[in-house]
Amino acid sequence: MSKIQTYSELLAENERLRLQLEEATETIHAIRTGQVDALVVEGKEGHELYTLKTADLTYRVIIETMNEGAVTLGPDGLIVYANSTFATLVNLALSQVIGLSFYTFVSPDNQLLCQQLFAESQTEDCKSELTIYTSAGNKVPCLLSVTSLELDEGASLSVIVTDLTHQKETQQLLRQNNDRLEKSNMALEISNNALNLSNDNLQQFAYVASHDLQEPLRKIQSFGDLLKAQYGSNLGAEGLDMINRMGSAANRMSLLIRDLLNYSRLTTQQAPFELVSLDRLLLDVLDDLSVAIAESGATIDYERLPVIQGDQAQLQQLFLNLLSNALKFRRADLPAHILISARQVSASEVPIAALATPAESNRNPVYHEITVVDNGIGFDEKYADRIFQVFQRLHGKSNYPGSGVGLAICRKVVLNHSGGLSANSKPGEGAKFIVYLPA
Repeated sequence: MSKIQTYSELLAENERLRLQLEEATETIHAIRTGQVDALVVEGKEGHELYTLKTADLTYRVIIETMNEGAVTLGPDGLIVYANSTFATLVNLALSQVIGLSFYTFVSPDNQLLCQQLFAESQTEDCKSELTIYTSAGNKVPCLLSVTSLELDEGASLSVIVTDLTHQKETQQLLRQNNDRLEKSNMALEISNNALNLSNDNLQQFAYVASHDLQEPLRKIQSFGDLLKAQYGSNLGAEGLDMINRMGSAANRMSLLIRDLLNYSRLTTQQAPFELVSLDRLLLDVLDDLSVAIAESGATIDYERLPVIQGDQAQLQQLFLNLLSNALKFRRADLPAHILISARQVSASEVPIAALATPAESNRNPVYHEITVVDNGIGFDEKYADRIFQVFQRLHGKSNYPGSGVGLAICRKVVLNHSGGLSANSKPGEGAKFIVYLPA
């Protein structure tokens, strides 16, 4: 329970408080009038010294090292204080800035906006973008942050000036990049539309090739057979030769149309990739070629082949054409022998020229190298690129029938699988075809 003070004790306490209040009032007055630059205050840990000039100096150092311009405006809009950053911004010495009207540095078309900003800042902090003029007449986009101050000299404004030049340049660069990107997207869309149109045209061609073009050929072949059967004895040797040539030409044309149809489908009909066992696929191909293998007396040896991601129908065309070529271009004096082998290789071991595009080697670090080697008639390696082009033939069609599209189909298949294809050979020493498929 606290002690109850007597009247005399209360009077003494009141006098002590009055003296402390007078002392505090005198101290505050001395601080305001600049008579005091330090205070000694007794605290829990003893007497502590507070230097007012040191605090003011620290404040000024902070203001001077700011990245933004700092300006204090008097009631009439004159600059009563500015830091070095603002002076540098307007390209004047600091001593030349003090005393000038802030409106001196505001562009004519922004004068009204600046006046409104300063008026609104009397009641709340305000921000606005406007253009500042330097002493050299250069325009600087800036953000003004304005705060009202109450100083001994009267109502004032604190203005922080942020240079937006770099930000505006970045925004302009971003807009330019966006414009370029939009144009690129538009060009890509046009290219895609053109590609879709091209694919539509190819599909229409495929329909015509598989129906409208084949039908007249079938009639030519049928009528040729009828003429040969019913009137062959009346036509004589020359007439029969003409019918046989007509039939051969129709057969070659039919084969050419079928091969072109197959080639076009490799572009227009892309099936989703799936796991494909090349071992199993090779057995199907050998079964399809069983008659040709038996007629030629060929021997085909093969090692274990990998399982890959791909389009089974396309890969079957690839192996069917490679083996058909090996059987077709065999030597007359030697039984055909074909060896199929496989191994994994790194991208650095794949010849750049063999790939569809050089960039593929960066995307696929490991490849399956599948080699098909025969002991046939071979070819001159100077034609190694030519043989993969459509309608290119190195031998006469009378000796070796075909359309000249088979190896072009092979290259198209490996292109669709992000792989590569190359060939090595010498005349009379057989040929080696090397297929590279991503592992």
